Amino acid sequence: MKKLPKIIVVCGPTATGKSNKAVSLALEHNGEIVSTDSRQVYKGLDVGSGKITKKEMCGVVHYMLDVASPVRTYSVAQFQKKASKHIEDILKRGKTPILCGGTGFYIDAIIYNTSFPEVGINNKLRKELEKKTTQELFKLLKKKDTRRAKEIDPYNKVRLIRALEIIETLGKVPKTSKKTLYQVEWIYLDFPDDILKGRIHTRLLKRMNQGMLKEARNLHAQGLSYPRMERLGLEYKYLALLLQNKITKKEFLEQLASAIWHYAKRQRTWFKKHIVK
Repeated sequence: MKKLPKIIVVCGPTATGKSNKAVSLALEHNGEIVSTDSRQVYKGLDVGSGKITKKEMCGVVHYMLDVASPVRTYSVAQFQKKASKHIEDILKRGKTPILCGGTGFYIDAIIYNTSFPEVGINNKLRKELEKKTTQELFKLLKKKDTRRAKEIDPYNKVRLIRALEIIETLGKVPKTSKKTLYQVEWIYLDFPDDILKGRIHTRLLKRMNQGMLKEARNLHAQGLSYPRMERLGLEYKYLALLLQNKITKKEFLEQLASAIWHYAKRQRTWFKKHIVK
């Protein structure tokens, strides 16, 4: 049997230092980094998404940052196609590809070369589904496709809507293969609850001091609508609410810290299910 090419995956919940760890591994293993963060693909989403800076990169090449406009959704299928080409190129040059990020769905798409259904956008259906809450969408998905409901993030509105859109056309979301294309070395980072909560809080205050609110204001001035900003989730969702005076700054900090913490717990659940032991 042909030996599978080796890649390293640095993963784990948010605020665990994945970017720094990936850079140190890249310097040690002659590696280049492929970001697997669903919001860092967008140009201009820098402070709010915690995008690594040039200085922090320490000269290590990074891919899949700033590859799309935030005005339009960049699909996981688009991500997979582009990221996989970078990985092939890194391997051809005798270097080590290092995947780094907390979006488990993106990591899976690369490792297992997931096939995504070629189902077009149904704008009429999307407008109807957008009116529903994530809880209502998840309940509807459970009714229509129990298997997909068990795999999906029940709080990710974009993916819930896409799953329902596929079901509308195909009847269900096709099952994907779990045959890996690579020999994967998993590096999972995490902290005990109290420490991780503290890191999330400290990082949130740091990002505010770094100009996260100004960044969101500039993005809106450049054409990013508030509804689209809200769909980008977490920091950008609550920044949009704050800029529209729908919440106070105190509510913003409290609600966002809570949302990030719940997101971190969902990331843990994902990686515990999906990491190859």
